[in-house]
Amino acid sequence: MNTQYDELVLLRSNHPAWALLRSNNVALVLSFLGRMFVDDNASNLPVSLLEAELDDELYALNQRLGDDAFPKSARAYLDDWAAPERGWLRKFYRPGSDEAHYDLTPAVEKALLWVGDLRPREFIGTESRLNTIFELLRQMVYGAETDPEYRLVELRRRRAKLDEEIARAEQGDVDVLDAMSQRDRYQQFARTARELLSDFREVEDNFRQLDRRLREQIATWDGSKGDLLDDVLASRQGIAESDQGRSFRAFYDFLLSSERRTELEELLGRLDLIASLVERDPRLAQVHFDWIDASERTQATVRLLSEQLRRFLDDRVWIENRRVFELLRAIESKALKIRDLDVPKMVMQLDDAKVSVVLPIERPMYRRARSIPLEGAPAVAGDLDFDASALLDQVYVDRDALAQHVLSVLGPRGQIALDEVIAQSPLDQGLAELIGYLSLREPGLDVVFDDDGRVQIRWNADEAERVADVPRVTFARHPQGSP
Repeated sequence: MNTQYDELVLLRSNHPAWALLRSNNVALVLSFLGRMFVDDNASNLPVSLLEAELDDELYALNQRLGDDAFPKSARAYLDDWAAPERGWLRKFYRPGSDEAHYDLTPAVEKALLWVGDLRPREFIGTESRLNTIFELLRQMVYGAETDPEYRLVELRRRRAKLDEEIARAEQGDVDVLDAMSQRDRYQQFARTARELLSDFREVEDNFRQLDRRLREQIATWDGSKGDLLDDVLASRQGIAESDQGRSFRAFYDFLLSSERRTELEELLGRLDLIASLVERDPRLAQVHFDWIDASERTQATVRLLSEQLRRFLDDRVWIENRRVFELLRAIESKALKIRDLDVPKMVMQLDDAKVSVVLPIERPMYRRARSIPLEGAPAVAGDLDFDASALLDQVYVDRDALAQHVLSVLGPRGQIALDEVIAQSPLDQGLAELIGYLSLREPGLDVVFDDDGRVQIRWNADEAERVADVPRVTFARHPQGSP
């Protein structure tokens, strides 16, 4: 059975890049989307910008090719390219915005790379790629070698070669790459740099596919919440520790290294001074900034997906708790209905959950009670004239009122800081009221102390300002009944 044939048939039917290459408007799609997204390394463009640019391009093409060349409007073409059966654009709405945004999918970049390879090339370099193959083989073979002696032999061989090259350079004998070799290596560098930008978009799309699978799993989950959270966190940890996630993190750390970035900028600046390189790509002079922008977008996507997943889980927990409360209210209402009815007394029997076992040696030994003598002195009358105001001048802090104030300020939010609560209602009872806030014990409300952060609480007492330096305190809401 020819499995490769079946796989190609499946790709031809389902892959968006293949469907794009078969479409009648492939030239319009690739030229316009390549110019808007790939050439400028852009992402998340608003529909107003894309519609205006596409409308101008459609007008110019219809003037040159005829009015029937592209009869639909620019908005219709964008919606058609973003349809699920196409998958060439990703249409979404950014948080806080009611305007649609579009982003390019990896399928279009794959099609652009394939079409770009169809152009005839006057020069095809092979030497630099062979050197790259040898260097990669050395890194893999010697990187997997665990024998120290074998590694020392290789390191000494490389050191001898470097010493020989240093000796020749000291004598003025320097090997310089000719124009052909420089052109060969520049061609490979340019292709690898462009492919790296397209890889970032595919990595970002892989993270989105993982998030979609997790949401589907959460929506159809019928087990316990603990097992669900374990599975979700394991999946999140799995993508971070996968080969793709570790490779992306290593690349991101490489870009954030100031030493590496300085060396890269210096090499790119000296590259422009090589006179033998006639055909240059102007984008490559700032390609490291494009890499940083693309990696930052990928990191921002991961952070946004994590935040959305957390809110999705919170909504699921809120729905489940609401169902529990509805059941409890239904039980209470039915109990109230039958409370005053003339019915026989309802009795429920429950089996004992444990066996009572009493061992003889557990019985305590007899101990004689100790006699405590009582003071037999007669009582003496005290002073009748004394100031009793101290017994009445006591500070009473109503913790229930404090808890209600925290809940009212908290509102629908999940948490609020203590200093924000006191800013809404200053301390009237001074330090006693502050201690009351710190010792709240309210169902559904947690008091979280952060010893790493400090805040200063101020209030006025006896016509003087008082200041208390306390740890950062946050009031966090949690569903009632949860641990």
